[in-house]
Amino acid sequence: MILHTHNPDQYMASLRQIIAQGRKRIGLIVGAGAPAGICVPGTNEPLIPAVAGLTSKVLEALSENYNSVFTSIMKDLSSPNIENILSRIRSLANVIGETQVYGLNGSDYKKLGDSICDEIGKIVSKRLPAVYGPYSELVTWISGTAREHAVEIFTTNYDLLFEEALERAKAPFFDGFTGASEPFFDPSSVANNDLPSRWTRLWKLHGSLCWKGNDQGEVVRVGKCNATHLVFPEHLKYDQTQKAPYAALFDRLRSFLMTPDTLLIASGFSFADAHISARIDECLSANPSASVFAFQFKLLDDETFACDIAGRRANMSVYSPDKAMINGVVGTWVPGDLPTRDWGSIRAGYWGIEDGNDVEQFLLGRFDRLARFFASSRSDRRLPTASPISSVESLA
Repeated sequence: MILHTHNPDQYMASLRQIIAQGRKRIGLIVGAGAPAGICVPGTNEPLIPAVAGLTSKVLEALSENYNSVFTSIMKDLSSPNIENILSRIRSLANVIGETQVYGLNGSDYKKLGDSICDEIGKIVSKRLPAVYGPYSELVTWISGTAREHAVEIFTTNYDLLFEEALERAKAPFFDGFTGASEPFFDPSSVANNDLPSRWTRLWKLHGSLCWKGNDQGEVVRVGKCNATHLVFPEHLKYDQTQKAPYAALFDRLRSFLMTPDTLLIASGFSFADAHISARIDECLSANPSASVFAFQFKLLDDETFACDIAGRRANMSVYSPDKAMINGVVGTWVPGDLPTRDWGSIRAGYWGIEDGNDVEQFLLGRFDRLARFFASSRSDRRLPTASPISSVESLA
């Protein structure tokens, strides 16, 4: 059996050229693995835990009064993370009335749902560290180049780290809301996407720490200090005003991927969210000129959700520390000769020995490494002119 190999230098040389030029329509989809990979300065504690860590912290905080309820609900869920637990609790709050399920009635579940949101708000409400880090480096890349098309960031995270990084850099952005007192969601502006290209688009697919429902049942954006009532997509039907942010933002993801010659880059995103992965899969099938590059933290054999799509769609590539799936072909990483004499320092940004490992591996599955790679793409180092990979189609 012949084992296939992939040369990371070829693919990263081409990607570096694409992200440095400012002509490509580029989007990012950023998941919970991004802030989880950043430590609180001076500690080994993640700035914001990933979904599993968030779930553990919330359940621990509320276990004294609700441990038996959580245990019963989690038995009924195939994926018992905090989002699914909260969706189930809100469902029960809306339908059971005075009937008791697992010892609680509808109003009790409403109270429990509010308590969960309060705890999530406490955990997620972290300030961006003062030190220059990956969020700032990514914003430096976004704002440091004249662009034909705006960079669009799709994120499932509730935190305000991107907002803080963009504001620190005085880089304008649009998140779908407009206004001053209680900014309201404007779906037509999201759909038309006609703001200047220097305005970054920031789309919070799962809601945000600074969202809440007002007295009219509409979702508005408020100051983060009092925004503890997070809004999540639920399985029950919303009325039209509650449904609007999510419907418009998912339509924006679809519109982005259906635009010819687009590139969506994933970081810290597991592709386990079925409603997002199905939308990506559908669009890649309908629009072969779109590409998705998934930079994954785990070994390739453990990235089953991403590989499931990439195995069907040649325009999606999965880059893991040990292997990659490119054009539907799985291969181990084998670097070749340096493309240029000064490429060694560039290669060190995406290939090397990581802490805790004794073998060289591909490094861009970590959000901080990927952000640094993007930021450094604007360096004056000359790109290799003889690279065998010259287009995003070849990369994918």
